[in-house]
Amino acid sequence: MKVIQLDYSHSYSNSDFPPLVMALGFFDGVHLGHQKVINQAKEIASHNNQKSAVMTFDPHPSVVLGKAQQEVQYITPLQDKIQLMENLNVDYLFIVHFTKEFSQLLPEEFVENYLVHLNVKHAVAGFDFTYGKFGKGNMDTLPIHSEGYFDVTVVPKLENDQEKISSTSIRQFIKDGDIENANQLLGRCFITKGTVIHGKKRGRELGFPTANISTDLTYLLPHTGIYIVKVLVNGKWNQGVCSVGYNPTFHDPEEKQLSIEVYLLNFNQDIYGEFVTVEWHKKIRDEKKFDGIDQLISEIKKDTEEAKEYFSSME
Repeated sequence: MKVIQLDYSHSYSNSDFPPLVMALGFFDGVHLGHQKVINQAKEIASHNNQKSAVMTFDPHPSVVLGKAQQEVQYITPLQDKIQLMENLNVDYLFIVHFTKEFSQLLPEEFVENYLVHLNVKHAVAGFDFTYGKFGKGNMDTLPIHSEGYFDVTVVPKLENDQEKISSTSIRQFIKDGDIENANQLLGRCFITKGTVIHGKKRGRELGFPTANISTDLTYLLPHTGIYIVKVLVNGKWNQGVCSVGYNPTFHDPEEKQLSIEVYLLNFNQDIYGEFVTVEWHKKIRDEKKFDGIDQLISEIKKDTEEAKEYFSSME
C-alpha cells in the first residue's frame, strides 16, 4: 500500500496516478460500516481493473474548527488506521492534512483538487459523507460536482439491532466500558498501544506483578475498571487482567493520573521498555476501594480466575 500525504497546496495531477476507485471518509475505528465502504471500492476497482484507494483526514476536523483548542481521543489514531488499511489490502491511502485553509474549500474545489486531480474514476462513500466549506457538499451533490469525470456510489447505513454502526456509538461504548458491544461493531477487538514503564511496584508486593503501560494521549481509553485483555509482547499474545484507574485503595493524593496496569497470566519476563499492544475483550467489574490489602488480594484472585475461565471458553 502506498501512503501519500496531501497538503492544501498539493501539486499532484491525474497523470501521477493510475485510474483510482476512492473510498472517502474519516474512518475513525475502521469499523464494520467503514469496511463496507472500503470493500465496495475494492470490488469496483477489481471489476474495472483499476486501483483501490482510501482518502482520510488528519487531524479530526473538530481540532481545527472547534471554538476552543482541544485534544481528540481516537478509536484508531493515525498509525493504527494506516495499519488497518494495510490489512484491508488497499492500494493507495491518501491522508489529507486538515487545516483551516482546507476547510474553506468550496465543495466543487474539493472535488476538482482532491478527486479529479488524483485521477479518481469512481468515488465511494457512506450516505452521510459531506465535503467542502460548512459541509455543504454531500452525496446528492457529488454526482453534480463530478461533472461526469467520475462515477459515484453511495453506501447505505449499516445497522446492528436497528442502530446505525458509527464511530460515535463505538466511542460511547468504550467510554462506558462496554467493550463487548464496541468489539461487535468494530468487527474485531479494540486495541491500544504503549510502552511498559516503571510503576510503584504495588502489584509485585501483593503477589501480582503488573506491567504499567504508558499510552499515547490520542487513544480513547475505556472507563475505569477491571478488564480481560490480551497483550502482544515481542510478537506473542499473552492473556491478562487489566486495571484502568486511580488505585483508590492506597489513598495516594498524588495519584491523579489514570494508570493502565496489566497482570499477565503465567508470565514472568522483564519487559520494561517494551512497546506492547493491548487487546481489550471484556469488562469484569468497576474499580472500587477496598477496606484492606487482604480484601484487595482476594478480589484480584477472583478477577484472574474469571479471566482464565473466559479464555478457556474461547478455546
